Amino acid sequence: MGPGTQPVRPEIGNVPRGCALTRQTTYVTGHLRAEELAPNGLFVKICGITNEEDALLCVALGADALGFIFAAGSKRQVSPTVVSDIVKRLPPEVITFGVFRDDLADRVVDIVLRCGLTGAQLHGRESAAETAEVAGRVGVTIKVFAAGDPEIGKAKRYPVGLIMLDNANPGSGEVFDWSLADGVPEGRKLILSGGLSALNVADAVRRVRPWGVDVASGTEASAGRKDPRKVSSFIRNARAAAAALPGYLVEDNAPYDWQNE
Repeated sequence: MGPGTQPVRPEIGNVPRGCALTRQTTYVTGHLRAEELAPNGLFVKICGITNEEDALLCVALGADALGFIFAAGSKRQVSPTVVSDIVKRLPPEVITFGVFRDDLADRVVDIVLRCGLTGAQLHGRESAAETAEVAGRVGVTIKVFAAGDPEIGKAKRYPVGLIMLDNANPGSGEVFDWSLADGVPEGRKLILSGGLSALNVADAVRRVRPWGVDVASGTEASAGRKDPRKVSSFIRNARAAAAALPGYLVEDNAPYDWQNE
């Protein structure tokens, strides 16, 4: 966008469900507005962060948010002590989520607050009441549903603005049928996950038109370790696809990319 050029305000009525309206949006989710979560248009969350080096890398390459997995049994599980130390070294504007699966609400809230995280991502079979207990006590809450889960049709009962759709085996790198995203109710911002990578994220954005995308294994060199080129390509391809869609406004403030040299 050149000097003096004014961005065109998208007509909300013409924007498909889930599309990012970026800075014009007034939608409130948790204690933050959507435009605060996704200042670059398409919300990009890099999950499965296990170390400070990868966290700083993803931030430098333009990720909006980082995810730290506390769910037992995950290959990318980290401890609250490690996460707390990482978060202290991040720029204050970076959005951070703790990822939990079927934990007690008190434990979720305790870890989020103790680590200084922005919010919680509930990746299990948490009920609407359990989700509400967390959502009322942390900044932002994402509720995750498995693709094809009948509970998606009842998502409006969950007091969250952000809904993530993943495959039934999270972290596996498997892609699900994206047409299942049609079941997400109006009025909820959709974050697409499940088997995304630099190779397919552009197609996913064009076909599903989500508000955001989430990736873990698709940006890794090995489980729990990020690959700089995969991270860079994923973010670049996702945002380029979003920028080409009607209704998206992506500002030209992308970080330096050494691959363009």
